[in-house]
Amino acid sequence: MSDDYILEMRNITKVFPGVKALDNVNFKVRRGEIHCLVGENGAGKSTLMKVLSGVWKYGTYTGDIVYNGEVQHFKSIADSEAKGIAIIYQELALFPELSVYENIFLGHEIMNGIAIDWNETTVQAQKYLEKVRLKVNPALPVKKLNTGKQQLVEIAKALSKNCNLLIFDEPTSSLNEDDSENLLNIMRELKEQGITCIMISHKLREVTAIADTITVLRDGSTICSLDAKTDDISEANIIKNMVGRTIDDVYPKRLTKNIGDIMFEVKNLSAEDRSTGRQILKDVSFNVRKGEIVGLQGLMGAGRTECALAVFGNPYKYKITSGEVWLDGEKVHFKTPKQAIKKGLAYVSEDRKGNGLVLIQDVRYNTTLSNLEELIKALSIDENKEIGIANKYKEEINIKTPTVAQKVGNLSGGNQQKVQIAKWLFSHPKVLILDEPTRGIDVGAKYEIYSIMNELVKQGMSIIMISSELPEILGMSDRLYVMSEGKITGELAIEEATEEKVMKMAINS
Repeated sequence: MSDDYILEMRNITKVFPGVKALDNVNFKVRRGEIHCLVGENGAGKSTLMKVLSGVWKYGTYTGDIVYNGEVQHFKSIADSEAKGIAIIYQELALFPELSVYENIFLGHEIMNGIAIDWNETTVQAQKYLEKVRLKVNPALPVKKLNTGKQQLVEIAKALSKNCNLLIFDEPTSSLNEDDSENLLNIMRELKEQGITCIMISHKLREVTAIADTITVLRDGSTICSLDAKTDDISEANIIKNMVGRTIDDVYPKRLTKNIGDIMFEVKNLSAEDRSTGRQILKDVSFNVRKGEIVGLQGLMGAGRTECALAVFGNPYKYKITSGEVWLDGEKVHFKTPKQAIKKGLAYVSEDRKGNGLVLIQDVRYNTTLSNLEELIKALSIDENKEIGIANKYKEEINIKTPTVAQKVGNLSGGNQQKVQIAKWLFSHPKVLILDEPTRGIDVGAKYEIYSIMNELVKQGMSIIMISSELPEILGMSDRLYVMSEGKITGELAIEEATEEKVMKMAINS
């Protein structure tokens, strides 16, 4: 591969109040390659890309951006886009009510005099949709597309701006396996068309499968760049460079297991979506014992999250039509999450930013949110007690923040997830439902989450883990159930479970 560099970022330093996010980072990308940027949450990957794209404008950092041989002084995203740089964020920047073609050309409309040329807009949108192999009507509202197709609309939008450097920030974090593989294939096609791609990802299998070069950041500094043709790009070597140590077993083992009686049981449960009347659960039965981790596996749309929310007492979306729920030997029916919490059931949302946390509030506020009654003193919150509890969980589960007064939105994804777990631990649950507990977090933070899970079941808690990552389910569960189209299609002890068996159950309803 030639050393024709489309991009060089030289000695980039970016400081936030009290935090040096980037410390003399050097980052070089060859023209026409797929370059993966990896590191733990908080390593500086997204910050580096925000510097490149003009989100952090020239003058707010030190160092040089050299693009196509010229030093650049980007003062806005518009400046970087004008040079052919486009970035696709993990949280898609689409307007759901607008059509596909309106989203693709939003901000750079095709004009005919002083009016928008909608006919040409539709024709050109179709052309870019074909480039990303997306067969949809351009007039369709974006909200009617699934996440994988919306991701492709974002890529079409970037291509419509004539970009030649395309940045993907965790592009597959919320996609199923088929959509993820399709996206990686499109990146390969873009490379063949001469477009350079930078991909930030925590999914090391995908990184090793697609990367020409891998750059590792740790604690805001460049650790190494690995050439896929000549260097060791095994997951073990990448992890070692990411975390500064060897992780021998991605899934920490429990040396002893003390699994007791059934703590939580669902019997013949059926439920429907309140807004559509569509049946989402059909005669579902499963249980979890004290001190046990039970995995709930299935393809996207199998009904796993719907099942969790239905038993947790979601009053707006799902209605239980038949069946029973038993908790600690008592038959229960929760009409609200508050009732479930009082009885000892907790649910850690898959969407920590949207439903799990209040990002504009601090760690203290979020940690105690699920159990404010315990903090009431006279008619107000006992702030000293609240600070003490927040600091207790900060230490116990290693939330990396200088102070519990730090806003949660400023934390890395892994530490945000720990705050969400802390919030529910403060409600003193008997049963903890973890929905995609490690989505979008790095391998080091994952290991810490797994270790927390092991410690909780060691103390006698029961855990139900929903995960789209099959190796995670197999690595952490004592037993697992497989769902397909709202039904349980199989139960496996972990000793007999294989990826082949689980996938066979997942595609047969």
